[in-house]
Amino acid sequence: MPSRQKKIIFCLAGVFSFACVLVVAAAMGTQFWVKGTVLCKTGAQLVNATGPELDKFVGKISYGLFHGQRVKQCGLGGRPFRFSFFPHLLDVIPASLHISVILFCSVLIVFSSVASAFFMYNAFGSPYETLHGPLGLYLWSFISCFCSCLVMILFASEVRLHRLSEKIANYNEGSFVYKTYTERFDRSFWMIFFTFLAHTLDILLVRMAGVQFPFQEAKEADMNTGAVDLMY
Repeated sequence: MPSRQKKIIFCLAGVFSFACVLVVAAAMGTQFWVKGTVLCKTGAQLVNATGPELDKFVGKISYGLFHGQRVKQCGLGGRPFRFSFFPHLLDVIPASLHISVILFCSVLIVFSSVASAFFMYNAFGSPYETLHGPLGLYLWSFISCFCSCLVMILFASEVRLHRLSEKIANYNEGSFVYKTYTERFDRSFWMIFFTFLAHTLDILLVRMAGVQFPFQEAKEADMNTGAVDLMY
């Protein structure tokens, strides 16, 4: 492939990686990771609410990695309440899992930045080692892909398996019990999925630039060595 086309491909991949940095940083600061509704189970059972009457006992909840908001509905109108995970909810939520999600988001930002820098370096510089050269781009892109996938898996398990929304809704509630009514992942969660797709596209762009996969290159070298040994 001509050198000019390689530069264009590497620049495009670098822009994608830098966009991932901005996207993940923006997603971490928002409260739009999960959006849903919670049912005031105690209040609904007291009046035996069904059908349209049940709507008076359904409140809203939305949260991210650091803060969120819920609206309590127990038949007396909505009562908004803002909350923060640190330090108030650490005793309620699976703290180790939640901190792991934040940690891998930070790692994703770091390695996306590194990948963007190395893509630009390979486009305009003169790489001379594996980690500085085109083969190293597979490493940075793969690590970024792995981190983004891990963030989604850990956060999804925290929300679904550990019933995070119910734990937040029942925080500091003595007489009322809340239960998750509806729940879905919001746009900030899907922004992490976008970063996964972007880094996957980066790997394909590196391959389009004519750089062989590291394991494929090693396999071809072994086959050539075996052929030489047979000759002698």
